[in-house]
Amino acid sequence: MEADGTIPGHGQTIRMGAHWQARLGSHVNPLTPATPPRSVLVCPVRGCPEPLRWEPTRAVCANGHLFDRTRSGYCNLLQVQDRRSNHPGDTKAAVQARRRGLDRGLGSDLRDALAARVAAWGLPAAAAALDAGCGEGYYLQSLCARFGLEGWGVDISTPAIEAAARAYPGASWVVANADRPMPFADGSFDLITSITARKNPAEFHRLLAPGGHLLVAVAHEDDQKELRGALFGALPESDRAGATVSVFEPLFELVQEEVVTTQALLDPLALKDLLMGSYRGERHSAQAGLEGLTTLRVTLSYRLLSFRPR
Repeated sequence: MEADGTIPGHGQTIRMGAHWQARLGSHVNPLTPATPPRSVLVCPVRGCPEPLRWEPTRAVCANGHLFDRTRSGYCNLLQVQDRRSNHPGDTKAAVQARRRGLDRGLGSDLRDALAARVAAWGLPAAAAALDAGCGEGYYLQSLCARFGLEGWGVDISTPAIEAAARAYPGASWVVANADRPMPFADGSFDLITSITARKNPAEFHRLLAPGGHLLVAVAHEDDQKELRGALFGALPESDRAGATVSVFEPLFELVQEEVVTTQALLDPLALKDLLMGSYRGERHSAQAGLEGLTTLRVTLSYRLLSFRPR
């Protein structure tokens, strides 16, 4: 903090009143880097348009709204009006089950396909990336590590963000609702990803910088067809890719589509984790259906959709 009560930032100066100067005092470290200019956090408090300064232990705006960062490093910016329950999003059990599946290599083909697409775009050094509905952070971290991206992950699930922050401290992790306006300034990101997660065309369009890219992965019709068939019988097919294109069509143009498919032979524990990590995982009927399964070869299949803003 400067002597006149200002906090220096990238291209902006946040002024603080005497009350907050006295309250923050030496807790504001002028040597701590501010949020990089292409990914500016904005205060989530309704009616407050001020940027948030990302400090080592907190985020703070010029109006004195403070949000503590946890010991693992993430910041909870979820407001009461943006959630429908006290514990929204994935449970800790679901997050852990998905993590075990990723540790078995079940996400490697999709990870590599995402990387190939991003590599083809030749993003600038230190480009900013947002993963909306990032879960435990696996895919965002893999892109950041490979391309040197400045990564931001947003998810409404506190257990998911907690797991991401603990596993991948090099990125920045925020609890927020990706279906609502997200706490970032316009044009903050060169890349936005949504990996079997949230679809918020208006927000994605607002947050993408000029020339930015949107990369969306949705489950293919064949995804987990063997497991679904064993547990639930014949299910009606759904064209998730077509529905996704329709949702984004007013604001985005589809420029490329591909299918990423692999198969894995899974034992009962792996099958249980695969089920638990999905939205069907806590159904009693689904859990009961697993009891008769020993091993099963399961298809894992996704449609990878690349969009550019109109």
